[in-house]
Amino acid sequence: MDADYAYNSGNISHKIVGIAAGEAHNLVITGDGTLFSWGRGSFGRLGTGKVSDELFPVKVEFDVKKGKVLGASHEGRKPKFVGIAAGAYHSLALADDGSVWSWGYNLYGQLGLNAENSPYPCFVKQFLELVSPESLTNESESDMKGPLKVCSVKAGGMMSLAIDSQGSLWMWGSCPPRNKSEDGTFSLVSINIPQPVWDFHGHTVVKVACGTEHVVALVSTGETYSGGSDLLCYAWGNNHHGQLGVGDTEARFHPEIVEAFGQESPWLVYEIACGSNHTAVLTQNKDVLESERGEFRCWTFGLGENGQLGLGTINSVCCPKPVAELPSDVLLVSVDCGLFHTCVVSDAGDVWSWGMERGLGLCPDARYNGGDSGDALLPLRITSDEFHVSNFPRPVQVACGAAHTVLVAENGYKVWAWGRGRSGVLGRGTLMDSFTPCVVMWPPLGKDFDDERRNVSGDHTIEGKGESERKIEMERKLSQAMEEMQLVQSKLALIERYASILHTSIFRKPFEEKDLPSTLRNWGMFNVEREWENMIESADVGKLTRMAAFYRHMLAEVKDKLMKRRIEEMVKESLHSISTQK
Repeated sequence: MDADYAYNSGNISHKIVGIAAGEAHNLVITGDGTLFSWGRGSFGRLGTGKVSDELFPVKVEFDVKKGKVLGASHEGRKPKFVGIAAGAYHSLALADDGSVWSWGYNLYGQLGLNAENSPYPCFVKQFLELVSPESLTNESESDMKGPLKVCSVKAGGMMSLAIDSQGSLWMWGSCPPRNKSEDGTFSLVSINIPQPVWDFHGHTVVKVACGTEHVVALVSTGETYSGGSDLLCYAWGNNHHGQLGVGDTEARFHPEIVEAFGQESPWLVYEIACGSNHTAVLTQNKDVLESERGEFRCWTFGLGENGQLGLGTINSVCCPKPVAELPSDVLLVSVDCGLFHTCVVSDAGDVWSWGMERGLGLCPDARYNGGDSGDALLPLRITSDEFHVSNFPRPVQVACGAAHTVLVAENGYKVWAWGRGRSGVLGRGTLMDSFTPCVVMWPPLGKDFDDERRNVSGDHTIEGKGESERKIEMERKLSQAMEEMQLVQSKLALIERYASILHTSIFRKPFEEKDLPSTLRNWGMFNVEREWENMIESADVGKLTRMAAFYRHMLAEVKDKLMKRRIEEMVKESLHSISTQK
């Protein structure tokens, strides 16, 4: 493992520096500014120019000429990307020059374009010559602040958001309204041109997240953000389930402070995430310097009917509650929410998940043959069958889709995915669901493999029937091999669990590698008679006593059962004899 990491770490084009998950598609951005996507392709959300699914990560090509079709302008060079975001069915990307690109579903204007759905990336014209929102009413102030550009993008549901270099927030797509509708109800409004959120004038928006109908933002207390403990948490939008965390279920048409994390709160918020109708927040205690000990918490609020709050119930809550089952002495570095599940990652590589279908994000009709299926009301520790350990090395970020989860670790050089596998969203060449993390095909196998995959799917003319059949057979074998590998891993995990249970029942301690018989550990073969003699010879009095008691009890049970069976057979024979005599 370390050798692989050392080899890969020299190739920045293989290092993932950002990841985003939509309803059933994923985006990753590499250290050299290249973007890849895979999963469901409907509405053109993958940006490949097609609507077909991709079972492995594929490179997203950015055609400047196609961008100009929609009336935008650009320098003419291929952009280097520094940010990505995924809504339910659309995608956003941010280039290092501040230009914003969008593609996918556009029914509500979430692409920022006055156009139909786009299967390829297009410029968002509004941000090509960005002007400060304040300059719309105060020209002198614009001259003082100088040029602006977008520095981050975010998406969720049918909504898109951006933060510019002056800390102003922009929003477009299916957005929360500014006022009540005529009948007094809450109703989203469609905006196809990015609009500034005026409420934060004089402050800096640092981070933002959104669900289907609500938005949460971290905003500086003053005009600028110094990177200290001067952030406040605001929320607005629909609040039917308490997802705003303001203590009731009334909608908010303008941002309101979440008092649990206000200026008087002992907690500093540093990460936020939104599910469809719930919210998760990561905090650290503000007095860490005085106590010389960091205390970290994950708080959740909103809809809880599938256990996505991790509070042990299916109740919804309208005030932030800490997820008590998580340890408070570990640094939580990443959090994300799917439609009905939540996942957090610690700096040590510990991963916890909770919510729909064991917290793994699988929807209710996903088949699972185990005995512990169902929603997870409390955090579950997610382990990797590949390493047979409870943590993932050098974690980077987690992203949750509607029914799947993706984790980047190994400092960005390795990706795992689990959950629903439809449309190839797990990135391993199959459509199978997985309740355990499986390795995504990363990095992609290279241009030759990509060309062959595209030829097989009909993207280019194939010369010769034999060549086509060879390529199809290659992809079929690769898919079959990956399925067989997962099956072997599942069987291995089951065998390890069985061995551990059996070992614990006899020796009253968990099974460890050092407990393996020496012949099996050193030579790969197992001599039962010799190992039995060695085990008896090396056992102390206590172990021998426990073994004797175990086998004595087991033998008594067998003898008792054998006697009962013989009695039953004798009774049946007697009854049969009596019936024949009649």
